[in-house]
Amino acid sequence: MEKLFKSFGNGAKKVEVLKGIDLLFFEGERTAIVGASGVGKTTLLHILGTLDRPSSGKVFYEGKDVFVWSEKELSNFRNREIGFVFQFHHLLPEFNALENTMMPCLIQGISKKEAALRAEEILQLVGLQDRLTHKPGELSGGEQQRVAVARALVLEPKVLLADEPTGNLDTKTGEAVFHLLIELNQMKGVTLIMVTHNMNLATQLPRQIQLIDGKAEDRKESIYK
Repeated sequence: MEKLFKSFGNGAKKVEVLKGIDLLFFEGERTAIVGASGVGKTTLLHILGTLDRPSSGKVFYEGKDVFVWSEKELSNFRNREIGFVFQFHHLLPEFNALENTMMPCLIQGISKKEAALRAEEILQLVGLQDRLTHKPGELSGGEQQRVAVARALVLEPKVLLADEPTGNLDTKTGEAVFHLLIELNQMKGVTLIMVTHNMNLATQLPRQIQLIDGKAEDRKESIYK
């Protein structure tokens, strides 16, 4: 990202959240984004994931300026290249774990049979092989978040963006989900960028970026440079 600015509102009510951020992320690395509440961590992550547009500045992915694309092109890009995990799992309550995990495949136009095979494989990988037909209400909080992780990874994206993925879980369950994300990063080479308030978890990642007053500071140099 180059010279990234983001503000909300106009005139006297204008609030500048991001104030000229330059960042470079490397393929396969693990990065934590930290900072006080309201500093813009989620805003930054949403812009990285093209869920929101910057007020000015550019975001490049593999050398391509993503925000010159149409909304349809951005939607296809998100579905194909980026996985999202949020604090709240956002599972559809009327569908079981397998069906929830299949959703990105079906959106991509993959057949129902192939989608089910892919979903079952990734659910086995996150330890939910015995919960395929369970609906969200029949799963624990940690299991629901594991389904959300499986859904994010079922299309094998190159980038996984996680916004407080352990924030709604107890300490033990949160640590289990956190270590699952690290294992999947190492196993599949997916780039992991995680927003978190939990410094105990953040410091376990090789790189931390701290947001202060709209600016980004690398607290630890990337091991990929």
